[in-house]
Amino acid sequence: MKEKTIDYALRATWQAVARMYNEEAGKFETTMATGFTLLSIDPEKGTPSTALGPKMGMEATSLSRILKTMEEKGLIERKPNPDDGRSVLIHLTEFGREKREVSKGVVLQFNDAVKQHISAEKLKHFFEVTEIINELIIEKKIYNQEITTNTNIS
Repeated sequence: MKEKTIDYALRATWQAVARMYNEEAGKFETTMATGFTLLSIDPEKGTPSTALGPKMGMEATSLSRILKTMEEKGLIERKPNPDDGRSVLIHLTEFGREKREVSKGVVLQFNDAVKQHISAEKLKHFFEVTEIINELIIEKKIYNQEITTNTNIS
């Protein structure tokens, strides 16, 4: 049997999770992207539109389409930022808050189901591994610097 690569395991798992979330979101006439956006907006103070993309790891063009659709559906509203007249805050409407709670419940249900099948120790290691992978990428230690093989990162 061929050994799976790390990127394959990450990609295949994320695609399965995304499919699952989109199926669940479809029951509520929404999408995973909308749910993720709802969860990323501060429900009390709103979130600057310029901070939302980086917070979600999304490109501005993709986020703009999602926000436009969300605004059309009455989930969000854009308001001038009182601290910075040049920027806009994205606020949840009452309907957006309701949908945010649904999204939050779906995410928590997923987390609870996983925690029932995976020990706390294994989950701790999982998060440690994902953190290291992210650090390697952020610090450009994969393709922009030479990495010695068989290095044990722990």
